Amino acid sequence: MSKDIRIKKGLDIRLVGEAEKVISEGPRSRTITIKPSDFHLVTPKMVVKEGAKLQAGDELFYSKLQEEIRFVSPVAGTLTEIRRGARRVITELVIEADYAGGHKDFGKLDPSSASADEIKTKLLSSGLWAFIKQRPYDVVAKADSTPKGIYISAYSTAPLSADLDFTLAGKESELQTAVTALSKLTEGSVHISVGSSSSPLSGLNDAIIHTISGPHPAGNVGTLINKVDPVNKGEVVWTIAAQDLIIIGELLLTGKFNAERIISVAGASVKSPKYYRTMIGAEVSTFSYDAGIEGDNNRFISGDVLTGKQIKPDGALGFYNNAFVAIPEGNDYEFFGWNKPVFNKISPSRALTFSWMQPKKKYNLDTNTNGEHRAFVVTGNYEEVFPLDMYPLQLLKACMVKDLDEMEVLGMYEVAPEDFALTEFICVSKQPHQDIIREGLDLMYNEIG
Repeated sequence: MSKDIRIKKGLDIRLVGEAEKVISEGPRSRTITIKPSDFHLVTPKMVVKEGAKLQAGDELFYSKLQEEIRFVSPVAGTLTEIRRGARRVITELVIEADYAGGHKDFGKLDPSSASADEIKTKLLSSGLWAFIKQRPYDVVAKADSTPKGIYISAYSTAPLSADLDFTLAGKESELQTAVTALSKLTEGSVHISVGSSSSPLSGLNDAIIHTISGPHPAGNVGTLINKVDPVNKGEVVWTIAAQDLIIIGELLLTGKFNAERIISVAGASVKSPKYYRTMIGAEVSTFSYDAGIEGDNNRFISGDVLTGKQIKPDGALGFYNNAFVAIPEGNDYEFFGWNKPVFNKISPSRALTFSWMQPKKKYNLDTNTNGEHRAFVVTGNYEEVFPLDMYPLQLLKACMVKDLDEMEVLGMYEVAPEDFALTEFICVSKQPHQDIIREGLDLMYNEIG
């Protein structure tokens, strides 16, 4: 079953440095790093100590508030270091990888004949539950919840993000197995958005396929949710990244947790942007060194340029990320940059800017915000690039003043920070929209639950 969705509001940000569709093996990462901060609002409770010998799939820690949700090692090796921050909060787990160390055997499971309880037990025991997020709150899904629907986006429109049609190609068996399993866990349907009929997910069974088109953020899963069945108070939906379906499907087919991932290495500062086969939590230096980095004043990002996290040159890939981006740092300023025609930047406005005249042009942008932080200026630009059926400016202001009633009325239950990445990009007031939404969601979680 297929349905078409056409998005008209949005903005495509075309940047130089797009990854060439070639997969390089690259050098293997010496260490794998797991950051508990990737699992928002999860307080880790360790079950192993420094020096512990691990197989891929062995449990590292569990959620203190939901003990049945476990988090496992992506690779065999030795837990060499548990890094802590303020108040001894665990910030990183560093594993010295041993790729010949083997995998823990969780046993195969045929989802077509298994019950929902059997599938849920398998996902929880193997650590795969961490890949399932829920809305409201955009956190790891509660183990005792049943969603009214499950949503997966297999169409990436974010700038310099990985092409999912390319990275998922040839994995149809794993994808189908995962989708069949997930279909048993919802009262409703599994909804998948694809960009075209050539997508590896376009022919899957046990799901409703939506062919979506339009500018970014057409590929955001939040856009799919809003156009299919918005989340109301008291309702829960789950979301899963398309690349994580492969890991789920492979475990059900083989009984082994395989954290391998194909990522894009892109950006204007990358000499040879292309795709790499690596692992969750791998050292970014392994593929950034192989691809080559130009200049010595760059920003390194795990994820895409709008929603990713800044990392150090010796940092590690995030748990949910399938892209690494390097772009020039924007710590220089233009004299009278605000008072002259602009030809080399993207803007939704036509005031002294000309990007609207060349919609296919690719730009070499840095991280400069081109302005200072100030109070909200009402321009109406947010609504031009925000396809969700709600009022973005009013919702942001409700979050800032901590008005829970207003946040509920304005649709806070269905959004995530990434849904406001584009409004943050065009904001003339330089307000941190994603941080504002994240703080608002955390407030609702703590006050309403």
